[in-house]
Amino acid sequence: MANLLLAIIYISFISLGLPDALLGGSWPTMQTEFGVPVSYAGIISMIICMGTIVSSLFSERMTKLLGTGKVTAISVATTAAALFGFSVSDSFIMLCIIAVPYGLGAGGVDAAINNYAAIHYSSRHMSWLHCMWGIGASAGPYILAASMTKGGWNLGYCWVGTVQIALTAVLFLTLPLWKEEKNGEEEHQSKKPLSIKEIFAIPGAKEIMTAFFCYCALESTAGLWASSYLVMQFGVSEETAAGLATLFYTGITVGRAASGFIAAKLSDKNMIRLGSAIIALGVLAMLLPLGEKVSMAGIVLAGLGCAPVYPCIIHSTPGHFGADKSQAIIGVQMACAYIGSCFMPPLFGILANHVSAGILPFYLGALLVTMTFVMERLNRIKE
Repeated sequence: MANLLLAIIYISFISLGLPDALLGGSWPTMQTEFGVPVSYAGIISMIICMGTIVSSLFSERMTKLLGTGKVTAISVATTAAALFGFSVSDSFIMLCIIAVPYGLGAGGVDAAINNYAAIHYSSRHMSWLHCMWGIGASAGPYILAASMTKGGWNLGYCWVGTVQIALTAVLFLTLPLWKEEKNGEEEHQSKKPLSIKEIFAIPGAKEIMTAFFCYCALESTAGLWASSYLVMQFGVSEETAAGLATLFYTGITVGRAASGFIAAKLSDKNMIRLGSAIIALGVLAMLLPLGEKVSMAGIVLAGLGCAPVYPCIIHSTPGHFGADKSQAIIGVQMACAYIGSCFMPPLFGILANHVSAGILPFYLGALLVTMTFVMERLNRIKE
């Protein structure tokens, strides 16, 4: 039964990644169809992000009330309904309205299932679970591309929504498995949900929140601006640059698959250090005046370095703060992650517009240094 539940969690992580690239891939067609500026994609993305932040902050309360299994099933069902809503949308306003449950569903399942995996499974499984997310995120654009040849972007959202509905059915049918696990977990749960003030008062909480913010800001900024950096700084063709930006995420996915094996030998702390060192090498390669090929290699190397950081920070949370507080802390971590992903890439865009896209390595380096500093500070606090 435990293996069956683990398999379901793996499938859930694939499903989590499937919708993530749909908006970016479908927007060129959608914005023409709805007659709105290209920049309006940012409005929808922001609404989704706000929803994920809100649901992440309330994840502890929901998990204590319903249990991880029900929260996961309800959240996936909410996301599925939103995807079907997107598929039948006929106006930009309708997209904005549907983006609200879209974000709420995504944030709820993300916080709940990450905490569950951090408590019940080893670090290697955490790395492989996030590798499954990468597979889902990579598969989403292919599903969308196939739908565009069959009937349009609407069909892509419908197909991914159907996958989410199927997963919802599986999750509800297997709720007894989660209940069995929950019985063994109840002794670790605190009696009442912690407030935001109480969470930040915990020694080390500010450090781990800052680290998560910086990591997600770094990853999302590199993923969004790597292509533009290569084009503007070195005159690389747009097609070549786009392919290398894809390799950044491929590096993360492949790196997480490899990290699962390495995690059996190294602690979460040392895995984070290893990943940070590899990111530093990638940023250094981008900084050195050695030409476009070295910078390209640096971007790919940065992706590989990012691989272990996210899953290992999450997996280390119950160990640092205890299983009774981990759901509350991971919920706020997720909120910090979405804030970093939402606001820091646009901030770089403003800086690049007024200074130069060539400052990307310095921007990434500053985030990396800050993340490393607060993680080492956390390690000293928790020693």
